[in-house]
Amino acid sequence: MRNIADTIKRLNASRTLKSSPLPRNANTRLQPMAEFGQNPGSLLAWIYIPTNFKPGSPLVVVLHGCTQTAAAYDHGSGWSDLADRYGFALLFPEQQRSNNPNLCFNWFAAADTTRGQGEVHSISQMVVSLTHRYCLDRTNICVTGLSAGGAMAAAMLATYPEMFKAGAIIAGLPFGTASNVPEAFDRMRGHGIQEGRILAEKVRQASNHQGPWPAVSVWHGTADRTVDPINMEAIIGQWWHQHDLKDAPRITSQSQRHQCRTWSDNAGITRVEAHTISGMGHGTPIKPGASGLGTPSVFMLDVGISSTWHIANSWNLIGESEIPPVEVAVTSCPPGARDESTRQVNRPVRGVIEDALRAAGLMK
Repeated sequence: MRNIADTIKRLNASRTLKSSPLPRNANTRLQPMAEFGQNPGSLLAWIYIPTNFKPGSPLVVVLHGCTQTAAAYDHGSGWSDLADRYGFALLFPEQQRSNNPNLCFNWFAAADTTRGQGEVHSISQMVVSLTHRYCLDRTNICVTGLSAGGAMAAAMLATYPEMFKAGAIIAGLPFGTASNVPEAFDRMRGHGIQEGRILAEKVRQASNHQGPWPAVSVWHGTADRTVDPINMEAIIGQWWHQHDLKDAPRITSQSQRHQCRTWSDNAGITRVEAHTISGMGHGTPIKPGASGLGTPSVFMLDVGISSTWHIANSWNLIGESEIPPVEVAVTSCPPGARDESTRQVNRPVRGVIEDALRAAGLMK
């Protein structure tokens, strides 16, 4: 664990991020959702219902990152633009500064990540209310988020697994990996991360749900200096064990810098997938322009890859294919064989990252 001086330094850096420029009133199409039941987490709620919406449509819950607002994240990611094309509904929970001065969801606080309490309960109440109000498909609800929002998406998948068909965690952390601010910073740096079996047990203890479990997609840049890429491997291990998967991954090459690993169950259905973006820092990968989605801004990174499109496509919200993947059989060991104990965690961070990159096929 770092010393107190290092913790103070990082806290000061996070306060500096608070003043980073964000698009103001970037997307006025989002509408406030004033009433949605209990709100112990004191969150705000915004929604987007496209004009071509029909009852029985899917719902996507989108969780912004630190220093962002719901409107800013939608403007950067392009989710409402995609909803316009395909007619699904959107819910954007939003943090308040009274809860967290940097507008981070409190993914590391037990009071906000325990079923029936705090922020996770507020979000679940939003989902229930919106689903009832617009007659949404209760079997087709997904959640995604960036950074702290990604970690909170992981918390939603763990605490309310019966509510979600799938989730996508972008530059986030596994559920239950930290319980206070110093631990949160340590995990972000890649320190003290537990093995997949232990992390999976935390998911099992988060609710009385016995399955089936949501499918999980993980996105991370290899040059992320805010949330260490080893967290991606930890999330994979957590849900690989939770789904009780047996196979090694298959690698799909979407482009030279975008590689996807997928793990399937005995029926051949993908349950866990991991998207590695070579050279990308901390943020959501987007692809602006006529053929893409999103607008570059703080933590919205133009790398020529639209995570929004790929995530929606993996959830069957889009009925077409963008780039035919090239599949390559992989013989490497599955996550269960890689994280037998805290062996990786206790190694130098550089070595852990290199192992993760080798596992992704990005380093020899």
